[in-house]
Amino acid sequence: MRHPNASLPVQSGDSPAGLAFAMSAYVLWGFLPLYMKLVAHIPPSEVVAHRVIWSVPIAAAVLIILGRTADIRAALTSPRTILLGCLTAGLISVNWGIYVWAIGNGQALEAALGYYINPLFSMFLGAVFLGERLTRLQLVAIALAACAVLVLTYDRGGLPVVALGLTLSWGLYALCKKALPIGPNQGFLLEVLILLFPALVYWGWLESTGASHFAASVSDLWLLLGCGVVTAVPLLLYANGAKRLRLTTIAILQYIAPTMIFLVAVFLFDEPFGRARAIAFPMIWAAVAIYLLSVFRRRP
Repeated sequence: MRHPNASLPVQSGDSPAGLAFAMSAYVLWGFLPLYMKLVAHIPPSEVVAHRVIWSVPIAAAVLIILGRTADIRAALTSPRTILLGCLTAGLISVNWGIYVWAIGNGQALEAALGYYINPLFSMFLGAVFLGERLTRLQLVAIALAACAVLVLTYDRGGLPVVALGLTLSWGLYALCKKALPIGPNQGFLLEVLILLFPALVYWGWLESTGASHFAASVSDLWLLLGCGVVTAVPLLLYANGAKRLRLTTIAILQYIAPTMIFLVAVFLFDEPFGRARAIAFPMIWAAVAIYLLSVFRRRP
């Protein structure tokens, strides 16, 4: 759930405003399963379409307020930027779709697992595609996470598809996002603008066939309108918070959201924990602790 491109600038210190922005974003992401549970009766594809549609005015308003609309106009005239934007937009829409489906189908624990693993997977991608060197501690953390996945795979007789789907889609999104030559606020607007036309076409088709939930009830109407707020606001908060924080601080804060999702899944959604998860999750938590230790050891 962490917006990847926003964390690129290196900070010499943490500002109170940056901490407030980033923590607000992660807490909102942590509570997001509660909102997604309210729209669980709506097909995930329809929810994703409305996340796109109603994010556009919010993201556009932010750029207008910041006076950065020239950046998005320049991006829309660059074929390379558009192509990269199509790739990141496709990956983020897949990630949203898997997440919405997971929460609506009692797989919030799998979603938490996916976002716990994601930073470790991002380290692996950095080593493979960007030539970044992994320390011994980081290799141990990645190995522990892989073993946790093997435990779950053995227990269920198949891969934890939801967790891996979220990890792969967000990790690849983060990797591709680094190549997008615009800021995080502009990049988010570019992505939802790219997705806007197919989202509107799909919504129109649902309306024409009578399958749309948008006007099915007052509650559904407001819930779908609110999808833009719950999508855009945390991303924009994070984008503006991360550039005011050190990378080590971000490394710690990013685990607020999956921890909250885990607690919501176990104590509010009453999802079964089971023996395999009781083995796998401590392994993941150990991997996280080792990862954070490696981050602090490399801190200047």
